Parts: sequence; C-alpha cells; structure tokens
Amino acid sequence: MQEFLNFINGAYVRNTSGKTFSDINPVNGQVIGQIYEAGQGEVDAAVAAAQAALKGDWGRLSVAERCKLLDAVAGEINRRFDDFLQAEIADTGKPHHLASHVDIPRGAANFQIFIDTIKSTATESFNMRTPDGKTALSYGVRVPRGVIAVVCPWNLPLLLMTWKVGPALACGNTVVVKPSEETPATATLLGEVMNAVGMPKGVYNVVHGFGPGSAGEFLTKHPGVNGITFTGETRTGTAIMKAAADGVRPVSLEMGGKNAAVVFADCDFQVTIDTLTRSCFENAGQVCLGTERVYVERPIFEKVVAALKERAEAMKPGLPFDHDTKIGPLISKKHQAKVLGLYKTAKDEGATIVTGGGIPDMPEALKDGSWVQPTIWTGLPETATVVTEEIFGPCCHISPFDSEEEVLGKVNANRYGLATAIFTQDIARANRLAHQIEVGLCWINAWFLRDLRTPFGGSKQSGIGREGGVHSLEFYTELRNVMVKF
Repeated sequence: MQEFLNFINGAYVRNTSGKTFSDINPVNGQVIGQIYEAGQGEVDAAVAAAQAALKGDWGRLSVAERCKLLDAVAGEINRRFDDFLQAEIADTGKPHHLASHVDIPRGAANFQIFIDTIKSTATESFNMRTPDGKTALSYGVRVPRGVIAVVCPWNLPLLLMTWKVGPALACGNTVVVKPSEETPATATLLGEVMNAVGMPKGVYNVVHGFGPGSAGEFLTKHPGVNGITFTGETRTGTAIMKAAADGVRPVSLEMGGKNAAVVFADCDFQVTIDTLTRSCFENAGQVCLGTERVYVERPIFEKVVAALKERAEAMKPGLPFDHDTKIGPLISKKHQAKVLGLYKTAKDEGATIVTGGGIPDMPEALKDGSWVQPTIWTGLPETATVVTEEIFGPCCHISPFDSEEEVLGKVNANRYGLATAIFTQDIARANRLAHQIEVGLCWINAWFLRDLRTPFGGSKQSGIGREGGVHSLEFYTELRNVMVKF
C-alpha cells in the first residue's frame, strides 16, 4: 500500500487534518494507495514556498542556468522511465504499449521543447526620433508571471501536467500542481526528480485533493496565485474562470470537446480506418482530442461502418502488461457509470447499436474494473444526446452526408470547438474546409500528430488561450516595454 504525500518546499508532507482518500486501480477496483488530502494550510504553505522561490535562488538564475536544470529533469525522467511507467499504469490502467510510447516520452519531451523555445525566442525592438531630435529605443522584456496554479486531468496525467510545468518553469515561474484525485502518482514522483537534480526548494509543489471545498478550490482562489492553467471538463473550467475573476488573474483553459471526423469517398480507405480506430477508441476514448462524431460521404458510408465495427470488436480488453491487450478500462467506477448511462441514453433515443453498448465479459479477477465496450451507433439525429454531449469513452456515432456544405454545417453545429480530422485526397477541398471548421486544431489525413512548437487549444466552449512553442509564452510571461531616450 503506497502513500501519496503532498510535496511542498522540497519535502514530502502529510497534512494537519489527517484526511486521506483511496487511490484505486481501475483495472480491478483494488485500492493501491492512500492519498493525503491538502487542506487550506497545506495550500497556503505551497503557495508561500513558491513565492519565496521566486525571490530566492530560482529567481536569480539566468535562462541558461534554468535550462540546464530542466534538461536534467528531462534526463532524470528518462533514467527513471520504468518507475514513471509503472506509476502511470497503476493509476490509469492503460495498456503498456500506449503509456510507454506516448505518456512517459512526452513527459520528458515537454521539458526539452521549452528549453529550446525560451533560448531562441526574441522580443521586438524599435527606434524612433523624438520631437526634440533625439533617439528613443524601445525593447521588449519577458518576465515570469509568478506563481502558476497547474490543475491537471486524469486521462494523460504526466503528459498534460508537464505540458504546463515545462513552459512555466522555463519562463522562470514557480508552480503549485493539483493533480487529479484519480491519478496522484506521477506528479508526486516528479518531486523526487526535482530534488535529485537540485531544483531549488519551492519551485515545484504538489497538493492533493478534490475540487470544491478542497485543494482545487483553495488553490484557484488563493490570492498568492498569479495565473491558473487547467485541462479538464468545461464545467470545472467555468468555475476556475469565476475564481480567477477575483484579482483579475489570467487563465489558460483547455476544456471539453465533441470532435468530428469528416470522411470523403476519395479518402485512402486503409489510412482512414487505421486512424479512426485510434481516434475513436485509443486510451478507451479518454482523449480530449478523440473523435466521437464521424461523418462519412454516402457512397462509402456502409463500408466505413462495417470496417470500424470489425476494428472495435477486435480491441481486446485486459491487463496492461499483456501483449495482446488493446484497450484498458475507464478511469473509475464513477466515470464508468456516466459512460454506461450515456450508452443507455443512445439506445433510448433510438440509436442503431452497431456494436458494443455495455460491459465486456471479463475474467473474475478483473470484473470489478471500470470496463466498457467500444461502441458504435448510427441512425441518430444531430440533436441526440450522444451526438451533442461529450462522452469521453470509447464510442462514436457515424452518419452519412451528401455535400461539403451539409457536413460543414453539422460539424460546426456544436458548442465545442477543439479538434477535427478530415480524410480526402483532394487537398484543396481539405484546406478549404480546415479554414471554415470552428476548431483550434485540424488534421488532414492524420490524428494526434503534434509538432510541439505549434499552437494548441480550443475554440468556443473548448477553451481559452493557446499553448505550445512561443504561444505558451503569452500566458507564462508578462511582456514589458522599456524605452530609452538618448
């Protein structure tokens, strides 16, 4: 039985309240550890430590010195790759092949990319003549924003946490991380890495807990926090925006999505089916960029439905380290109940269930896990619940279309606007649509392919702000102007 302690000012601490809650393995429902819930006192201490670090050794480091430390962090994550892998799999239940090829490598890469970014990004300068005939030189200076609250989701815990911590620290900020209550392990383990490389105390802090009335609320409402970055559902993001309004503090929010794929009849069929299989079902559908709406040009509609059905039914659930496991469980029994409830809603609203719709038959040792079947529906109108609401499970609704104009209207008729994927050999048409679809990210003949220098974020109710490369600097730094007259 593990203990997951808060990490404050370079030390692991429990709490003054004695409150703990369980970390549960979603594969079998067993308790694998106890998490010490941070109260107001622990959050106060973490913020105070982060503030002190800004004025201490960390705040006095040059960019080159900061980058050297962050390079050591990336190296230590890679050196302890197996420790992070075990921790991530125990928390999430995701298959080994997924965590080892995506989650942990990106955890290290997220530090490396922002080392390169902060070293190479310039600011503007301008010369002008003054009315009295002298010269004025204006130049920009980027300074750290301060203490950043990092509120993390449970679907890609290390990857999405370091996606925020990496640029925050590269820019000279300090952080207080509130990982999801479902996935405390890798954020906690990263504290060991910070100490091992000599990171100054207070630069990286972790507080565990829930949202309302717990660490999440205490942190986002804390007056000592200078900015809040969050990935998660839109309802929580809305609450964070309200908390940030007190003190007029900036936010960076990546929230929900109801992402669409558009498949034209001239697509490369094999590439399309391979990609849709990943975008609809990878990580048990628990990917913010995942596809839950598939629109297929009518001549190949039945062919796509049949091919995707075959792929869904071949996705074997099982233990994370089994070589033939293709899909893991959902994160928790609570989330399983939510997804199964939406599966039932689809049936009640008249969906044709192509495949799935329930719980797979699992061995006795795994029956208490949070399993659901990969599920495909057809036949629902655009107003149906599972066509409009984010599910965050391994499922999709497939519907036919007859024209570019028709499918564009359907794709955009949703309050979310995170991502889409277009499959066609007509690149002119693909680019034309990409300019009109109301999303932050658009792939053409691909999905989940990322150049970390490019902007990442959502439109409409999918988020505010952009992260990635130089775009992250807009949130993690304050840009000042200095003018010199001579």
